[in-house]
This record gives sequence, C-alpha cells and structure tokens, in this order.
Amino acid sequence: MLAGETYLADDPEITADLDRAARRTERFNATTADDPDGRLAALRELLGSLGEGAWVRPPFHCDYGWQTHIGPRSFVNFNAVFLDVARITIGADVQIGPNVQLLTATHPVEAKPRRAKWEAAEPITIGDNVWLGGGVIVLAGVTIGANTVVGAGAVVTRDLPANAVALGNPARVVRTLE
Repeated sequence: MLAGETYLADDPEITADLDRAARRTERFNATTADDPDGRLAALRELLGSLGEGAWVRPPFHCDYGWQTHIGPRSFVNFNAVFLDVARITIGADVQIGPNVQLLTATHPVEAKPRRAKWEAAEPITIGDNVWLGGGVIVLAGVTIGANTVVGAGAVVTRDLPANAVALGNPARVVRTLE
C-alpha cells in the first residue's frame, strides 16, 4: 500500500490502522467549540502534520490520518472526507470548502479483483494558496498547482496548473490568473 502497489484491503495490519484512525477521528469530531486547545490536540494526534495556524472544522473523516499533511494557515471546512490511503499534501494558505472530498484510493475496474478486495492508491498534492470550493472532488494522483481556484462542485480528474480557475465535471481550466 505504502509503495503505491495493489494491496488487500482486509489485511489485519491495515484494519488495525483504520481502527486506530477511526477512534482518533471520533475523538476529534466529539470535541466542542469551547475547547479549541483540546480540538487542536486531537487533530494533531490524528494527522501526519498540521502547520501553524491551520484549522479543520468537524466533522472530518479520513482513513488513516497520518497520511494527511496540512500546511500552515490552511483551513478545512465542515464535512471534509480525506481518503488518505496514499499521502495527501496540502500546502500553505489553502482554503477547502465544505463537503470537499480528496480521494486517493483506487479500485480495479475488473469485477474479480475488486470482489477479492484488491485496492491501490495514488497521492494528492494541493499547492500553496489554492481554494477548493464547496463540494469539490479531487481524484487519486492529482496535483493542483499554487494559487489555483477550483469552483464548487467540480470533479478534478487530472492535474491542474498553477494560477488557474477550473470548473466543471471533469474540471477544466476556464481562466488563467495573473
């Protein structure tokens, strides 16, 4: 899994790691707004890294947590789903709207290996100062360049360059930013 190769999803070591992350995610999501220090501590325990001044609003959901790295001053709004089977890297000053999904997991198209629980994953990289509008879905293997804006509801299936505005399904660059 960590090498980016296919793996069996029901492996006992993987299942134990998922269970650990589920407990930590539940702890984070159960924190209250009047305990920001406790909320931050729970988030730091869950994630691989969290930059200074970064914030995630619960509820938040992930597979492993330790595969997710959020840069300084970045913000993740309500109901984010990060399937971090592979590494998710979020740069500095990134704004992530509500209901955004970052999906590193992939599955075989053929029925037999999918039924046998074979999976794979590819990393997602979000550059500095990116804004992902509400409901954006970013698929496995995608890199989004710095300063890019992805409009609400877009499905990002391929890399996006820096300094662009992208919209639609699949997301397409509609404008270049200065």
